[in-house]
Amino acid sequence: MAKMTQAIMTEPGNIIYQEVDIPEVKPDQIKVKMKRIGICGSDIHVNHGKHPYTSYPVVQGHEVSAEVVETGKDVTTCKVGDKVTIQPQVVCGKCYPCTHGMYNDCEVLKVMGFQTTGMASDYFVVDANKALVLPEEMSWDHGAMIEPLAVAVHAVRRYAADMTGKKAVVLGGGPIGNLVAQTAKALGAEVVLLSELSAYRLDTAKKCGIATVNPSEKDLLEAIIEACGEDRADVIFECIGINPTMKQAIAYARKGSHIVVVGVFADLATVDMAAVQDHELTLLGSAMYREEDYIKAIELVAAGKIEFETLITHRFGFREFKKGYDTIDLEKDKAMKVMINMEA
Repeated sequence: MAKMTQAIMTEPGNIIYQEVDIPEVKPDQIKVKMKRIGICGSDIHVNHGKHPYTSYPVVQGHEVSAEVVETGKDVTTCKVGDKVTIQPQVVCGKCYPCTHGMYNDCEVLKVMGFQTTGMASDYFVVDANKALVLPEEMSWDHGAMIEPLAVAVHAVRRYAADMTGKKAVVLGGGPIGNLVAQTAKALGAEVVLLSELSAYRLDTAKKCGIATVNPSEKDLLEAIIEACGEDRADVIFECIGINPTMKQAIAYARKGSHIVVVGVFADLATVDMAAVQDHELTLLGSAMYREEDYIKAIELVAAGKIEFETLITHRFGFREFKKGYDTIDLEKDKAMKVMINMEA
């Protein structure tokens, strides 16, 4: 059987490379040659041993772009040579969420790179229905950015599919917060204001055409009123996952408005439920994405409405996976998106 190289995290912070068999392609599957893998915040938690739902050893890789090199005999949705990205959710298809179009909330959800094998290998064999064909002109780097953009698209559309005339505040200027802000603007928002402490991330957001505020230098409520008017924002997106910004969201939300919780909370948050009740606030959780979010993400990029290149701050080869993680730890907020070139 043909072999391929696979990166395996044997324990937190330790990655080895092994030769493993390339799986056979079943009739409804495709084999892809991996091109790029992005490293995200959840991957970093795995590297630090702090991801609550991941055990070791684990093969990471879920933000990807790849080229189709083989198709099963029953596959009609893509062909050899297509550029694709892969939706990494593995779902049961039988539970209530799955049977009601909410498979991202599957009762036994597994995600490639966390609870099941990820795509950090030369090749990957996957069900064809998880592949989304990318425009031929889209770069491999940008193809791997479709996954985090789909997270942002899902988050914004949890509030509204059409943001025309809406005013939005985004708390947090990391990759997801930045993409949420860009998506809200791309979907028609009249005002988008991003709040962030890091000067580097503020500058990055500005380069992406997003208005910003540093709440350590200017009162956040004052900035919201200046940007949105006395009626403040229609929706606030919490994109950090920490108690202080959740408190800000509730404190500064207009009565009757919405808060979308996008950030992943490592610690228990203290929520002022009295304010939620009295102000008739609507709290919406946002978890991952669905196929339609990928499709919309691809459309937005193809239409030139999303800036990716500014977000990609570091690039490393496949054998430098560990160096990518070390760079994130060293550079911190200046490492926005680290991209692994699977061909380098």
